[in-house]
Amino acid sequence: MAKPIKFAHVLFSTRRFEEMVKWYENLFEATTVHRDPAVAFLTYDDENHRFGFANLDILRPEPIKGAGIAESGVNHLSYTYANVGDLFGVYERLRDQGITPYWPVHHGMTLSLYYLDPDSNRIELQVDCYDSEDSIAYMKGEEFAANPIGVTYDPDALLERHRAGSPDEELLRRPDGPMADIPAEHGVS
Repeated sequence: MAKPIKFAHVLFSTRRFEEMVKWYENLFEATTVHRDPAVAFLTYDDENHRFGFANLDILRPEPIKGAGIAESGVNHLSYTYANVGDLFGVYERLRDQGITPYWPVHHGMTLSLYYLDPDSNRIELQVDCYDSEDSIAYMKGEEFAANPIGVTYDPDALLERHRAGSPDEELLRRPDGPMADIPAEHGVS
């Protein structure tokens, strides 16, 4: 099974503690490092934790009203996979469980799949299309300037092309098409 190759950790505050912990255990095939009624820490590698969960039902039983403090939510977190095969292996495993991305988008420098977890936090799974130097150059170039959002794509069609033996370089090339609409699920209206 494919695992991300880059990230540190994130802490989520949630009132759906059990559902969130189970969702992340499933999504990343993670193991629990520590768990008590108030907090849980999960990892998918040798890091001491990659995810933390704070149970607001215990830590903040009464929501803070009118304070301008979000109960939960991060715009999105991004996890990088080593190659197209790893990214689409995860896509296929999740799809077969009924978990589908709300936004498959090719940003140009990354091929990305965005998912919503049970608390509507946004998770981006991606593969880099270039090394760091070329990625920066791409982002400073005309194609990116003309379309900084990217182009939506059909992940099933790309998966089939991958299975048919298309080289990664071809699959990572941004397709022509109109600028992708940013979906409401991405928290931007």
